[in-house]
Amino acid sequence: MTIAPERMDARMTDSHAINAFEELDVPEGFKAELLWGEIVMMAGPDLVHNRIVQAVADQIPRKRWDRLQTQDVALLAQTSEPQPDLVVLPRDAGPASGRLMPPEEITLLLEVVSKTSKHRDYVTKRTLYAAGGVPGYLIIDPFTGECVLLTEPAGKGEEADYRVERRARFGESLPLDLLGVKLETEEFQTLPVKQSEKPEQ
Repeated sequence: MTIAPERMDARMTDSHAINAFEELDVPEGFKAELLWGEIVMMAGPDLVHNRIVQAVADQIPRKRWDRLQTQDVALLAQTSEPQPDLVVLPRDAGPASGRLMPPEEITLLLEVVSKTSKHRDYVTKRTLYAAGGVPGYLIIDPFTGECVLLTEPAGKGEEADYRVERRARFGESLPLDLLGVKLETEEFQTLPVKQSEKPEQ
């Protein structure tokens, strides 16, 4: 398959998509995900992105929660194997080993928006994570300086969604009741939106 500079998209049937994804040779410096039967490949994230993920993880108590990065999630009923920026689950939950984390073990998923991931984070993954029954989905957008917390998933397939949405601007606190913590956002950095680099709609 041909690899584009930012990503590679290939829509396939369920079994072909999973097999192709499992056998995909991802080049160094790239990240690949399977989303609704589509293989998406993207370049590594910005430093601001990584610092936000780290700042969130640092506020989630490790004694109670595992905060996993580069962890694939098994949403096979949705022909998907996403790799969220952060996967949060209770300590000692989940399998002892393996590449895929079952969604029923997960409490919260985090995605930090990049210049090429806006539609995927706000639309594709919102539906996907709701369909998988993930209790909480947190989107942090350094381009708008806003956090969006989604809870109470409902529905099936591509019609699934979260019933409750709560927003907070950078600098405001955001209660993460599912984790029993209040997320402080004052240290989150923003990214400029240049005319030639606007996040995709």
